Amino acid sequence: MNSLFSIKDKHYLLSGATGALGGSIATYLVGHGAHVILLGRSGDKLASKQKELDEIQIGHTHSFVVDLLNQKELESLKDKISTEFEKLDGIVNLAGGNIPGATLQEGQTIFDINLSDTQEVVDLNLFGTVTPTLVLSELMAKQGFGSIINISSMAARQSISRVLGYSMAKAGVDAFTKWMAQELATKFSDKIRVNAIAPGFFVGNQNKAILINEDGTYTERGKKILANTPMGRFGDTSELNGMVHYLLSDASGFVTGSIFEVDGGFSSYSGV
Repeated sequence: MNSLFSIKDKHYLLSGATGALGGSIATYLVGHGAHVILLGRSGDKLASKQKELDEIQIGHTHSFVVDLLNQKELESLKDKISTEFEKLDGIVNLAGGNIPGATLQEGQTIFDINLSDTQEVVDLNLFGTVTPTLVLSELMAKQGFGSIINISSMAARQSISRVLGYSMAKAGVDAFTKWMAQELATKFSDKIRVNAIAPGFFVGNQNKAILINEDGTYTERGKKILANTPMGRFGDTSELNGMVHYLLSDASGFVTGSIFEVDGGFSSYSGV
């Protein structure tokens, strides 16, 4: 049973691993004996996170500065990974988020949306997953095994006000997840799996201001979310770790093309 869930000495690549959710997942994986390869655009943030993880398990963390939307940089990274590591057991695509210009403000309508910023959000959240997956999963196709985890959202399946670009991008991530699952399993190996996790509402640096007031009380938007979450609270970042562990391990060997909600019941509740 222990070997079924073991991730010890496996090599997992994480984008967006210096954020709240990604940082928690990286810490968890290293704490359970895995090697992590961190990707990001900020060398300083990567170095800081690597130093933190080295205190848990020295030599188990590696980092590379890379633009996830730049195919040439990713191709170069693929060659480095192929040379420096014996295998790539998993990819967790955590990079994403929103920007103020792509979020409708109170009193605005859809006709006030900033199309340029909306496209930037779609690029970040959709192609920030598509591009590294298409480039780096070729390593898995050659070795014949691996697990890919994408990050979906509650906004992918139902309309959540104000965040059009983010919603469109995450709906695209869902479609891409299913598409890649069948493509890799039917044409390369049934041991290559692609799934997604759809987190509910977790408080991070990007969304804290719209969920929680400076005095610690909930904003009106925060109250609406909690009123439609049966558990009545926001998620803790650590509460994604178990699902990530399951999907990366051999315990999920017959699971592919699925999207798992980790949302305190938000997606199952009608509000009545």
